[in-house]
Amino acid sequence: MFLHLGRNTVVREQDIIGIFEMDKTTKSKCCRKYLSNREKNSKILYITQKIPKSFIVCIEDGKEKVYVSQLMVSTLLKRIKSVGVEQKDFKG
Repeated sequence: MFLHLGRNTVVREQDIIGIFEMDKTTKSKCCRKYLSNREKNSKILYITQKIPKSFIVCIEDGKEKVYVSQLMVSTLLKRIKSVGVEQKDFKG
């Protein structure tokens, strides 16, 4: 199954490592450092020009990618449920 992240971007559900709420996670120094390092290594793909609400960590073809989306975690989780994918430990 696939998950639509916004702006014509989809990822395979099985490639998703985690879905994170931008506001809550970026309060942590560790998380800010993680995102900063990914940005320096060109592993972040911005799929929004609006204020980002979430980021999605994926492993695609053995390579880590981080998508930054304007969609809220709750919206992404609803999309996962609506296509019949079993909700695992996806929490905001």
